[in-house]
Amino acid sequence: MSETSAANGPALPAPALDRLLGFLDAWVPKPAAWAFALRIWIAMMLALAAAFWLQLDSASSAATCVAILAQPKRGQAISKAVYRLLGTLIGAAVSIVFMALFGQDRVLLLVSFTTWLGLCVFTAQYLQDTRAYGAMLSGYTVAIIALGQIDEPQGTFDAAVSRVAVIVLGIIVITFINDALVSPSTWRTLLPQLRKAWDDTRAYARETLANGDLGASRTAALIRTIAPMRPDANAIAGELDDGPWRAAGARSCIAAFYVLAAAIRAVAAAAACLPTRSPAVEEALQICHRVTEDPDSETLERDDERLRALIDDAIRDGDRPLDEVVVLQRALDVVCAAAFAQDGMRAVAEGHRPLRDATLPTHRDFPVALRGALRVAIGFAITAAAFVALGLPEASFALVQVAATAALSSTTPDPKKFANGVVIGMTLAATFAGIARFVFLDGVQGFPMLAIVMAPVIFVGCFLSLNPKTFGIGFIVIVFFPVLLGPSNPQSYDAQSFLLNAFLVVVAATILSIVVRLVLPTTRERQRVYALDSAQRALADALVGEGGDATTRTSLNADRLLQFAGYSSGSGAVRRASLSHAFALARLEAAAARAHAELRRLWAVEPLRDAIQRAGAGLAAGDDHVLETGARDLIRAASRQDRIVRLTTARAASDLVTAARTIARHRRFLRRLNIARF
Repeated sequence: MSETSAANGPALPAPALDRLLGFLDAWVPKPAAWAFALRIWIAMMLALAAAFWLQLDSASSAATCVAILAQPKRGQAISKAVYRLLGTLIGAAVSIVFMALFGQDRVLLLVSFTTWLGLCVFTAQYLQDTRAYGAMLSGYTVAIIALGQIDEPQGTFDAAVSRVAVIVLGIIVITFINDALVSPSTWRTLLPQLRKAWDDTRAYARETLANGDLGASRTAALIRTIAPMRPDANAIAGELDDGPWRAAGARSCIAAFYVLAAAIRAVAAAAACLPTRSPAVEEALQICHRVTEDPDSETLERDDERLRALIDDAIRDGDRPLDEVVVLQRALDVVCAAAFAQDGMRAVAEGHRPLRDATLPTHRDFPVALRGALRVAIGFAITAAAFVALGLPEASFALVQVAATAALSSTTPDPKKFANGVVIGMTLAATFAGIARFVFLDGVQGFPMLAIVMAPVIFVGCFLSLNPKTFGIGFIVIVFFPVLLGPSNPQSYDAQSFLLNAFLVVVAATILSIVVRLVLPTTRERQRVYALDSAQRALADALVGEGGDATTRTSLNADRLLQFAGYSSGSGAVRRASLSHAFALARLEAAAARAHAELRRLWAVEPLRDAIQRAGAGLAAGDDHVLETGARDLIRAASRQDRIVRLTTARAASDLVTAARTIARHRRFLRRLNIARF
């Protein structure tokens, strides 16, 4: 042993070896990363060559367009391309209008643009993924076109046409290269994630059935594994002819995970409240256990019919414990969610039409959206005023960069972190562009040499953009490197102009870093307050009958809870209590909204109207005793009705009981929300 060690050198200690392997795994590019970088480099060079051949103005914008659309998956790139084109067309039209109205008055032009930019950023706050990007783009495209022509208003229309042309060229090139070089399909990479999330959700259900409610922190952790799949689920639609069906299947599957997690918690909570379990409850729990074993569709269909029969028997009896009705109904919800989850995964894998197309709304707080828009508008206005007062040359170029980076930062999860990435990325992009232009090219005019010199920087930027920790740096490098390099025909080597542009983009990045910290900063504590206020308003509406689709509301609440979990701070006990209260609000809101919806369906059954009125009054008053009494009266009144009415009554009664138990358990917290009924 010693001779072998001596011959081969000293062995690394296990912890050091683990750290080395972890570092290599995180930072050494994998084959997929090399393939992605190669595709982007080829696409950028092809777009640049085509722009030179077509003699388009600002040919480098075609390469920049490809860099902005650089996505590792085909569906992501197509989705972003569609909204980039729409945003560019809207921005071009607005640029022409603004220049026609305010071309002779720079102050009014800047004020109108600042207002437009703020409106676009505010709108983007309420959109998702590439749609949010399209809204932001329609804002700062006006800066690219109109502010770029502020000294020559008559050239605005030509600039707008040229801008649209290079964007279209970039989109065509990146789409062609992704298809020709077989860029990975989004649905193929999403399907394993859906299957893993399905496994995690069933494991969560098994633990809940075995140990009872696992608590808000454990549930929030499950939501964190499900929610990141939503962008890819929406991006699938543009990939193939059956893309919309695959996208619908993915959305249905994700929504089903949310519903299953909520329903299994309700099953465990209601079962724990029963002093003795009836044969019906035991059978329902056995069915829930079978769901955690990944049954086939035929088994789920049989379980669905069996649970409906058990629910019908319970309502027809009229005197079963309320918690038994809740267990049976929520077990049926578990089975339905499992069926939708499996159908959704099959739709993604096979491309067939799913059973449903669920929506996955994103929660946004109005104060956060407003502050984000005002931050961008105020930051741009202050910068514009300072540049105009100082009389800096090429000020319009710097203003375009300020507008673009500020708008992009507004919808990122952490604007401060993004701003740091912009400062580092801009500095690297300027440095690389200077070295490429004045060291390696140094007077060369040939395109092959230009392509070779640009390759290392593009590859490095792509590698950095694939790592979540360095995404902002990599994105800025591959986008702004061609902007600062300014490839043209013939190539310019004006050092003074280059240094001025490099200085201005670094200044723009520094301004962004200052603005996001000083202008209307939104702390985690403030975001938590806004989220609670939003949940409070939603609860107040739900209690008086302003409901909505149950699946949509569950998905919206899941997104709100995901964001709230990220805002939580303090000790572990404080975080757990805060999350528990947030989950209670979501549970009460969903139960109240669903109960009102079911009660409205039952209103046509005249013998049930008195019980319906009492139940509705209990919801409006937030009275848990009235809610339980109303649920009992509703079941007794429905026991003599037909099967459809009995099944609908079971859904309404289970939600009334859920609302009553949530109010009773969290009454002290609910009273602190200043909702008068509590």
